[in-house]
Amino acid sequence: MDWVIQKAVELGVAWIQPLVCDRSVVRLSGERAARREAHWRRVAVAACEQSGRTRIPEVRPALGFQSWIAVPAATPRWMLEPAGVAIASKGAPADPFELLVGPEGGLSERERDLALSQGCEPVALGPRILRTETAPIAALAAIHALWGDFSA
Repeated sequence: MDWVIQKAVELGVAWIQPLVCDRSVVRLSGERAARREAHWRRVAVAACEQSGRTRIPEVRPALGFQSWIAVPAATPRWMLEPAGVAIASKGAPADPFELLVGPEGGLSERERDLALSQGCEPVALGPRILRTETAPIAALAAIHALWGDFSA
């Protein structure tokens, strides 16, 4: 998670919402969760220093998947899903959006169905199955190449 936070911050994300899913390996609670979240915030600060960002993105406290999906989205939600539409075939998003990346082994069928029923739009990066730490970075790089900083 440290590496994902570091690279996502370097690539310009506005916030990071860690989720605890059915297939999540690490499950933090209480004091241990608070220490880990403080550590992740320090990782974000260091990544901002490295990349020259002046605005530190919010690293939110870990949240259960069901709690997260139950809150109506203020922005569109894209879900990385091998069966989704190619991210390159989408038009540039008009507004900020959230990118849902599942844990190792992917979202459970229940979580996937719930995400779809709550309006998450499935998008794909191609035919490869990427590790959970690779997928968000590859997606952010693709987004920048298509519509963001890398396209200029």
